[in-house]
Amino acid sequence: MSQLPDPLDHRSADHLIEDLFLQRWSPRAMTGAPLPERELMRLFEAARWAPSTYNEQEWRFLYAGRASDHWPTFFGLLTEANQLWCQQAAVLIVGLSCRIFSKNGKPNPVHTLDCGLAVENLLLQGAAMGLVCHGMAGFDRSKAKAALNVPEEYDVEVMIAVGLPGNPDDLPKDYRDMDRKPTSRKPLAEIAAEGRFAF
Repeated sequence: MSQLPDPLDHRSADHLIEDLFLQRWSPRAMTGAPLPERELMRLFEAARWAPSTYNEQEWRFLYAGRASDHWPTFFGLLTEANQLWCQQAAVLIVGLSCRIFSKNGKPNPVHTLDCGLAVENLLLQGAAMGLVCHGMAGFDRSKAKAALNVPEEYDVEVMIAVGLPGNPDDLPKDYRDMDRKPTSRKPLAEIAAEGRFAF
């Protein structure tokens, strides 16, 4: 059973928003239990409905469950620091974005943004389902591109560890405290201003 804290006990918004935005956070403690495929597909279904330029939907997701033959390849892409806690993930996901518009072959200047929107949908769906969904930059993109046979016109954007929430005490020592309390956010005055840049 999960012993992760409820984010709503530690976070509050300054303006009225949906609780789901506060509930989404990035803990690391997972049980190692498998995630049923129907639950995993719910995450990808949420990602599918993200907005994109010209409805291009230029994101792609590759994944490996921990019991699959693909797991060692995906796990081997992670930095050593991320491998320490990702050992208990149920699924590892690699997110990609296509740099070229399919409609005309021209460069797509917002492929990374659109992929990010799809990833956020996935993360929010995971939060709504009570899953751990932790996005990561700590992996080898070049190795991922080669190992996963990613075409040249695609960029490797992100890895995401997904699993059932576990006990922070089961994490390596250096990670335990990070899972005991969700992080807060900067005040709005530090991220939004009317008119010209004034931060």
